[in-house]
Amino acid sequence: MQTLPPLTLYVHLPWCVQKCPYCDFNSHALKGALPEEAYLDALARDLAFAVTELDAPRPLQAIFFGGGTPSLFSPPGIARFNDQVAKLLPLDPDIEITLEANPGTIEHGRFADYRAAGINRVSLGVQSFDDAQLKTLGRIHDSRAARLAIDELHTAGLENFNIDLMYALPGQDAAEALADVEQAIAADPAHISHYELTLEPNTLFAVRPPPGLPDDERAAEAASACRERLSTAGFRRYEISAYARPDRRSRHNLNYWRYGDYLAIGAGAHGKLTRADGRIIRTARHRHPRDYQASAGGATAIAEQREINADERVFEYMLNRSRLTEGGHADEFTQLTGLDAERWLLPGIRRGIELGLLQARTGGGWQPTERGLELLNDLQAIFLPDDDKKEDVS
Repeated sequence: MQTLPPLTLYVHLPWCVQKCPYCDFNSHALKGALPEEAYLDALARDLAFAVTELDAPRPLQAIFFGGGTPSLFSPPGIARFNDQVAKLLPLDPDIEITLEANPGTIEHGRFADYRAAGINRVSLGVQSFDDAQLKTLGRIHDSRAARLAIDELHTAGLENFNIDLMYALPGQDAAEALADVEQAIAADPAHISHYELTLEPNTLFAVRPPPGLPDDERAAEAASACRERLSTAGFRRYEISAYARPDRRSRHNLNYWRYGDYLAIGAGAHGKLTRADGRIIRTARHRHPRDYQASAGGATAIAEQREINADERVFEYMLNRSRLTEGGHADEFTQLTGLDAERWLLPGIRRGIELGLLQARTGGGWQPTERGLELLNDLQAIFLPDDDKKEDVS
């Protein structure tokens, strides 16, 4: 029987000081003054509409301000928005509220102000502690700014923070990737995201790749060495690129990977909502901030909306769940998708086990093997929609 999953809120703040050459997110280089008040007003209108899409009040487990560079927005503005959320939705008593921040946009003492505004988790986009690499990546900060931002986090009492790091950077070997990890560990964060630089379509790096990118073998060597070091430092790998201290996994991201529901507001934001009648609806807001601000406050803000059919539910569930080291369970699959696991899921699970990409767990569960995480695309491809068995959910 299908049940309603946990609910979180994603808020997209789309502006950056400048666009990084590797970034394929919906972000826009800031030209002139930040239209903070007008954009926050649009978010408030959009949130009020989004809440009407819920069949009944559901408590928020987490709020995530992503971007772009959310730390361009002022603490009073963030506080005002958080107050509006609390008026419209019940909040989990232990709600986690995350703000993405760029070390190059933080002023002295500002993290304390963000904490007073309700932020209790920060995700800091460091990417590297090597100044030459930061320049290549088009970042507006240097390693000194990163360390100062980390010091400010500790001073503000925001101990629950994440450091974003990249590896397989131009000319980087395993020792240099490890040096970045060592500096991140020394900063004493609660969470480290460690992901490979990839050449995403529609980015400057895709058109003009930087010279000296490591080949697959060198990238895998660096990834393996860094995983081992993070493990010995007490960071548990719970997702393919995410490592956390005990009880410090990202709640919003974990809900996303567990196929939970999330309201999503802001320019280009993508949301997922399970309705009481069993339908699963995906939405996308207008991408350009100008179009979004003009349309926010009703269904006009939604650029795309569609119901997810049975085959798509299977693929989406596994696309997300297979990234998690904890794996999943047939009963949970049925609860979240409304589909019979024996028919829709387990044939693919058995195939994954045969290929050594999955392993069975006691009690009917399963989880990816190390080989499955290394060959994640191959594992996920097992569950791609099959046209000759595709049908609507009845």
